[in-house]
Amino acid sequence: MYKYVQADDFEILLFAYSFDGEPVKVIDLAQGEQLPEELIAALSDKNIIKSAYNAAFEWYCLNKFWKSPTDQWQCTMVKGLYCGYPAGLKAIGDAIGLSEDKKKLATGKALIRYFCLPCKPTKSNGGRTRNLPKHEPEKWQLFKEYNLQDVVTEMEIKKVLDKVHFPEAEQRLWELDILMNTYGVRIDKKLVEGALSIGARRTEQLLSEAQDLSGLNNPNSVAQLKEWLENETGQEINSLSKKDVPELIKNADSEQVKRMLKIRQELSKTSTKKYDAMDTACCKDERVRGLLQFYGANRTGRWAGRLVQVQNLPQNHLPMLDFVRELVKNQNLEAIQVIYRQHSKNAFRVN
Repeated sequence: MYKYVQADDFEILLFAYSFDGEPVKVIDLAQGEQLPEELIAALSDKNIIKSAYNAAFEWYCLNKFWKSPTDQWQCTMVKGLYCGYPAGLKAIGDAIGLSEDKKKLATGKALIRYFCLPCKPTKSNGGRTRNLPKHEPEKWQLFKEYNLQDVVTEMEIKKVLDKVHFPEAEQRLWELDILMNTYGVRIDKKLVEGALSIGARRTEQLLSEAQDLSGLNNPNSVAQLKEWLENETGQEINSLSKKDVPELIKNADSEQVKRMLKIRQELSKTSTKKYDAMDTACCKDERVRGLLQFYGANRTGRWAGRLVQVQNLPQNHLPMLDFVRELVKNQNLEAIQVIYRQHSKNAFRVN
């Protein structure tokens, strides 16, 4: 969400709202309509509570253009999680038992894909990379109805949840959570880039070695590797899962087979997955945001990890860690392989 909102071309297309249960209004910003002064004033008025489902999203999007402090917001998603309901507007609507005319419309995903994601330029669409309201007026009208219906659904959910007391302490924690996730965590971009580069080069090395050993076109293919192993060993290979490969290595008579299985083990490691997540979620200021979900475990109220999953970072006992980090930043795979070859039996991680 944070990287999305921070993009230079981010804009709000539609704004649907209701004051105190009045009929929902939709402001078509994409076609030149403007927010009423009353609405702009309300966004920063401490005497007016703003409520939304997953309000952190609305709050962050709106604050790019209009100031609206966190202590003026309430989140029906968090309150629903507090009550034991599932996350997701449709899911909680179903669980509460909303009537069909009050539920979230199922057509929304396709419309979001059409109007909110880049489109492939083709000869038939004039080479455009974005679909605008003028390109499909009927779809745009449906999109506005979808936007309106979302607010109707959120209002109905709020009516149900308002019967339950949400502790003030939990509300304050949620407000702190918004600020915490918005502040984010600074990452070492050079280290991330180095780790990904080394991981990619090491994968190329392993695949090349595996191709030379086996003659397979794609040694990373489970089907191809299983067939090759069965031909080499004369035994049926039922699985190449993480827990089965060590036993296969132990029982293998051929050094070639052992090496292929060890390559399989190394190619299957997920030790660079967090770096992929960091690289994907990194904002312009080299901070990763939105790492925790408030009430992610709704039975206990505990935070849940998101994106990089900082709640399960592995411990690192690698000697001379600062030196290793510098080697990774400089993308010096050769030095790492020479100096730390003794660690090759273990997963190599730098945190």
